[in-house]
Amino acid sequence: MLTAAFVLNPDVFDDVYGPCLDRLRRFARVAYGPAAKPDPDLMSGVEVLCTSWGAPVLDRATLDALPQLKLVLYAAGSVRAIVTPEFWERDIPIVSAYRANALPVAEFTFAQIVYALKQGWRHVLMARERRAAADRVAAAGTYGSRVGLLSLGAIGRLVASRLAPLDVEVIAHDPFADQREVAPLGVRLVGLDELFGTSDVVSVHTPLLPETRGLVSRELVASMRFGATLVNTSRGAVIDEPGLVEVLAERPDLFAVLDVTAPEPPPVGSPLFTLPNVVVTPHIAGSLGAERGRLGDLVVAELERFATGQPLEHALTREAAERLA
Repeated sequence: MLTAAFVLNPDVFDDVYGPCLDRLRRFARVAYGPAAKPDPDLMSGVEVLCTSWGAPVLDRATLDALPQLKLVLYAAGSVRAIVTPEFWERDIPIVSAYRANALPVAEFTFAQIVYALKQGWRHVLMARERRAAADRVAAAGTYGSRVGLLSLGAIGRLVASRLAPLDVEVIAHDPFADQREVAPLGVRLVGLDELFGTSDVVSVHTPLLPETRGLVSRELVASMRFGATLVNTSRGAVIDEPGLVEVLAERPDLFAVLDVTAPEPPPVGSPLFTLPNVVVTPHIAGSLGAERGRLGDLVVAELERFATGQPLEHALTREAAERLA
């Protein structure tokens, strides 16, 4: 039987691992945790590190305290904040539950896209400001509208699949996607300018990389068609936020739904809290509450495969890890 340790934010332990703890114990003995930090004196024999939000950085000191480590289970999304060159040098498999975490993000995004096509938030904010019923404003609706997706990773593809039953046209920009590959999703690949200039809603799903920082420029936002909405559930820094604020102030016809910002949260008094054509939600698109149990299920299933000599299905290569949002 393998020896495991839980090192993560203790506040999320019950949600993530609680529902699948009995299954995990069939294949691993828990020697340490749940704890917020690794204890080098108690972890020398640990073979499986079970973690999630609040994971320790897998630097040389942490790895030296885990000389028997054979597997890392990360019941959350991107691992970019915790992996290091030293970790990759040791050739230890790391599993991420990013595909499971993509599901609630896609569900949230789909809901915001449909709501945006009805100008839902605009009516709510107008009524709140007037303290009276809002006048109905022109809305594209879902019939014949165009939705643009910026990147077709795991989340972007899930969003596309949820949009497929609607009478909307879905276009996307992704330099790594092939038209023949995405055609079954009902998606047409286009250039960045066409994506922003012709869509009724643009939904951002690109990972934050050096080449994507500020990718959604002031000029792209300013090019959006009359009455369009920008939705961002990826990373705040993908958008040129000062430029976005300027355009929203100049173009009251546009709207933005931001679940992520840079910084996060925005500072007190930010125009993002006062402009009448933007709403900010506190990074709620990802797994919350009982949804987190889906992440635990995925990594424990991987533990079962590892313990029984089967190939892992959700292990990340270094290259794949660097492209996750």
